[in-house]
Order: sequence, then structure tokens, then C-alpha cells
Amino acid sequence: MSRMGYGYGSECHLLRWMGRHRQKFDLYVAATVGQSENPINWLDFGFDSQATWPDAELKGIEFIGDNQHVKEKWKEFWPQRGTPPSWDAVGWIGSGESKELLLVEAKAHIGELKSPCKAQNSGLEQIQKSLSAVKSDLGIADEVNWLGDDYQYANRVAMLWFFRKHGVKARLLLIYFCGDWKRSGIHSPATAEDWNGPLTQQKQRLGLPDEHALSKWIHVLFLPIVEMQ
Repeated sequence: MSRMGYGYGSECHLLRWMGRHRQKFDLYVAATVGQSENPINWLDFGFDSQATWPDAELKGIEFIGDNQHVKEKWKEFWPQRGTPPSWDAVGWIGSGESKELLLVEAKAHIGELKSPCKAQNSGLEQIQKSLSAVKSDLGIADEVNWLGDDYQYANRVAMLWFFRKHGVKARLLLIYFCGDWKRSGIHSPATAEDWNGPLTQQKQRLGLPDEHALSKWIHVLFLPIVEMQ
């Protein structure tokens, strides 16, 4: 996630909804992922004294606990140097053996959809190898580019694939805010319908059909900046 805006942007609005409208937010999330009867335990961020907003996002698999199998497979799947995927929010749904990991990515304007891969050398090679495995499992041709502007979406799908392949019941929640501040040069969709075109085009560029091996665990929530009373 980029630097938080003052009153605008996905990080700001997610913080608002999770901090000031938590009960309603949880109801929307639970309904979207089909888990209305189970509570969501959202994980706290750490602290980062060097950041403008001194908080540290949850990254990679650092929230997975003592699952040694997943930790070892992670070393094979993703570069251990550089910056791992970071999450806008992470939670656990339910408890015990049936609990599920909920990974959240949020966007507030079309520009936030673009985030090309910046890895280099051996790190890039490892990422390419892992993305190729995911594409193969999903029936997507390997020549389809998952490292360009749509890379962030692609690596979120890849992370979901990784967790589920190695025994972690995981879901990916994509939140798209509607009605963010209008700013010069920034296209902020006002409605879900305004989002649908760019999101459909993104999936098409990635070769993702509406239904695939992971689609039942990928959820989309369109959330207004201000909910009318």
C-alpha cells in the first residue's frame, strides 16, 4: 500500500471503516465471504518508527504462527530478500480446526490497480517460476504476462494459491471503495458499475476466467466512502 492520504485513498478509508465503523464493516465482510456465523479476529499491525504513519504492515506469511511446513515451502516459493507481499488487513475467521485465513487488499482509485514487479536477478527468477506454477494450475498459458502493471493482483492470487496448496484454509477479499475524493488526474469510481469495466479488463489481461480453481475463495466487496443513513 502506498503512503496514506489525508481523508482519501484506500488505506485511509479502510482505517476509517475498521476503526470507526467496525461492527458494520465486519457484517459486510462476513456476508461477502459467506461466514456470517463466525467472528473475525483481525490482526494488529506492528509499529515502524521510520514511517510517516508509524505502523508496519503485515507481510508475507509472518502471521502464520508455528506452521513449519508452510515456512519451509515459503522459502522455495518466494524470495527471502527484498520486500514480500504486504497486506492491507489480515484476519482469522472462526476458530479451531475450521478457522480460515482472510487476506485483504483494498483499492480506492483506478491508478492503484497498477503495480508492476520490481524484483531483479535471482529474486525475479524465483517469482517467475512460482507464478508459472500458479498459471499452470489455473489453466493459463505461461506466456501471459503476470509481471506487468497487473502484477499486484497476480501475486495476491499466487499467495492464495500458495496457502491453500500447503494446507492453510485461506480466502482473498478484494475491497473497492466507491466515491473517493475527486482529485486532478485520479479516476475514483463512484459506483460498483464504474469499477466493473477496469476490473474485468484486468482479469482479461491476466488470462483469468470468471470461474477457475481459486475463484470460490476470491471475494469482492464494493464499499462506499460514506454510507447514506
